This record gives sequence, C-alpha cells and structure tokens, in this order.
Amino acid sequence: MAPAPGSAPGAIALVGIYADQIVPRIVNVTCGTKAIEHLRVRTCSELRGEVIEIGFGTGHNVPFYPDAVAKVHAVEPAELGWRLAQERVGASKVAVERSGLDGQSLPFPDDTFDSALSTWTLCTIPDAATALGELRRVLKPDGVLSFVEHGLSPEEGVRRWQHRLEPIQKRVSGGCHLTRKPETMISAAGFRIDQIDNFYEDGTPRPFGYLSLGTATPLLSLYWCLPLSTHRNTTIDLPDV
Repeated sequence: MAPAPGSAPGAIALVGIYADQIVPRIVNVTCGTKAIEHLRVRTCSELRGEVIEIGFGTGHNVPFYPDAVAKVHAVEPAELGWRLAQERVGASKVAVERSGLDGQSLPFPDDTFDSALSTWTLCTIPDAATALGELRRVLKPDGVLSFVEHGLSPEEGVRRWQHRLEPIQKRVSGGCHLTRKPETMISAAGFRIDQIDNFYEDGTPRPFGYLSLGTATPLLSLYWCLPLSTHRNTTIDLPDV
C-alpha cells in the first residue's frame, strides 16, 4: 500500500507499519476460515513433485499438500507472514522452504518445477503479468499451474460495486484489486486453461467473492521453442494468416 504523493515522513512510516505488521495479520484471519478449506483442497489436489507457491502468506495451503508433492518452494515477501506460518510449516509432512521474496522475479532457472500454486494472490501482486510470466518460465513444459483467484464479476451490477469499492479495498488489504480478470491474465501469460470453474464463494459478498478455480499448462514458446528467458525483450512480427 503506497502512501499518497507528498505525504509527511510520519504518514509514510505509519503506512509502512500497517503494511508490514497489520496486513499479514488481517490476511491470516480472513484467508484462514474453514469455509474456504474445501477450495484449498480442490486447488492443491493436482500438485506433484517440486512445487513453487507464490503468495505463500501464512501457509494456509500447507495442510492440503497431497502426498505426490516432494517439496514446496515458498515465495513470500512479508517477514511477519512467514513467521506466522511457522507452526503450519513445522507440522507439515512436506518439506517447505522459503525460496524467494518477489513473485515478479523468481530466483530459479527455466523449467525447474513440476507444479505451481497461486491462491488469492494475483489480486495483490503489483505486476501480476510479470509474475505469471515468471511462473511460465520456471515451470517444466509438462508442468501445471493450479490456482484459485477472485476477480471481476460477469454481472454488471456487481462490477459497478467492485469498481466503487476497489480503492478502499486496495488501501485496507495491502493492494488487493477487485477488478482483475485471473483467467484472462493467465491465458495472456502463455498458459492454456485446462480446467476452469467460475462461481461465487458461499457466504461472501459478491463484489469480493467471484472466484476462478482451475489448472493451466504452459504453451510452447512462439519464439522458435527457445526458453522464454532467452527472448524476454524480443519482439516478433507474425505473418498474416
């Protein structure tokens, strides 16, 4: 959550304290309800092998990692979030290692992971397109991205409320957007959507609860099937067909 331009040093410090010390605790409570555990079970069910999880938060997915998972590499920027996760991490049957701080710049070679996991994360990452591109890069060609994300409703009335509430939501919830389109973003980053279920989360006000839950796999690179990292700044003119 960024302070307003021209803010006094005291206000900037207060915003920093809120983002670092309050938001992780809010997220720990709001994202840790039993009402959404069945969604975590569904989302984690396809995970296997070496897994990268962006937006690890306070580790609410940890109890639901399936036996097919060998290890989870957790990407989480908030120090407090990682500390709050330690009880869950310590009790996990799967090894969990904090392996990065920024989903927009992953410290791994191309084609490293068998699976990737993102749950209620794309709403908050400042540059979600870059983060998805990074996931595409570090996933193996046969890897699978499993996700559950909230976003823009297809209903006009709900969308109006989402646009009205988003500025408040971003300030209160650490930059969380209500109007992003997860399915569109994932496709645009070079994934094929293999399974998708769009629905409203039970018990959640509709502006906050329109979910996309599914899996996606990397598409072959358009650039002569070279790894994406070799042509991040390359453009190509495709012929008319």
